[in-house]
Amino acid sequence: MCTSSPESYVIRSIRADEWPAVRELRLAALQDPVAPLAFLETYEDALTRSDAFWQERAAGACEGADAAQQIVAARPDGVWVGTATVLVEAPGTTDWAGLPVTRKQGHVVGVFVRPEERGSGLTDVLFDAALEWAWSRGAERVRLIVHEENGRAQRFYRRVGFVPSGVTVPVGEQGARELEFVIERP
Repeated sequence: MCTSSPESYVIRSIRADEWPAVRELRLAALQDPVAPLAFLETYEDALTRSDAFWQERAAGACEGADAAQQIVAARPDGVWVGTATVLVEAPGTTDWAGLPVTRKQGHVVGVFVRPEERGSGLTDVLFDAALEWAWSRGAERVRLIVHEENGRAQRFYRRVGFVPSGVTVPVGEQGARELEFVIERP
């Protein structure tokens, strides 16, 4: 159980040279029991990725990057305990599912908080930082995609102001779906 308050964390964008910590936190996320519903990658696949992959991933979403930003929460001892990444999607492009992007938007991905830190308000703080970054890049809205069976995540997203858009994306071979949730720029 977490005893920290959201104010005790440092919330910031990653630096490109922090790729080993990016890798470690992603591997921890992929070991979470809800990982098969929350991420489009497996722990086993992530383990096979080269150092160059992790270096490129960190460089593409680090402080100062324009197309993406990975935001982390660190405890006072420096250990990363949560993350959210925002991608900028431009109108006239297609998204990861092949759907057309019609307006400039942020896309939140890779949300994870270590189990021992959950319930502290940390996810709210991460989302505030993610939305602030997306709005500062001119996003008209921010969206995320959540598995239809990931009720815990859906409840959180609704609580912080996201609503279902009605867009669904089929995933896997068993007929499962991902649901798009959106929040409009204030």
